[in-house]
Amino acid sequence: MLIGPGDLNDPEVVAFLEAHVEQLRSMGPPESTHVLDLSGLRAPGIGFHTAYDAGELVGCAALKDLGEGDAELKSMRTAPHRTRQGIARRLLVHVLEEARSSGFTRVSLETGSYEFFHPAHALYRRHGFVECEPFGGYRPDPLSVFMTLEL
Repeated sequence: MLIGPGDLNDPEVVAFLEAHVEQLRSMGPPESTHVLDLSGLRAPGIGFHTAYDAGELVGCAALKDLGEGDAELKSMRTAPHRTRQGIARRLLVHVLEEARSSGFTRVSLETGSYEFFHPAHALYRRHGFVECEPFGGYRPDPLSVFMTLEL
């Protein structure tokens, strides 16, 4: 598996991200859906990473600089037909290594509270993330789970 900087102009990556945005927006009300679309991922201060297996795009993740040593994990996605194969774990390890090498001291995230997200919660906990209060511009929301990891 190859994990590295992603090309947000690649049509395959664009389609992968559009499917991600569509799926997450279908799960809850707009005020509780914090997924970044393509333009959001192209903003300054965001590093975007893709995972390819045998030439197939199988996952992505982004790291957003929040300032003062803090970063936010965004846009974690595994291809639906490739879940439970360790792709998300490898992407997470890669992004956390990138965060450390970039000098970040904390990585936080917001994810859904629905059952669909429970495997992600477990993955984050296995890597040391703990639940926390909302951070950045987020507000308390029963449809969100907030987690953080001190690096």
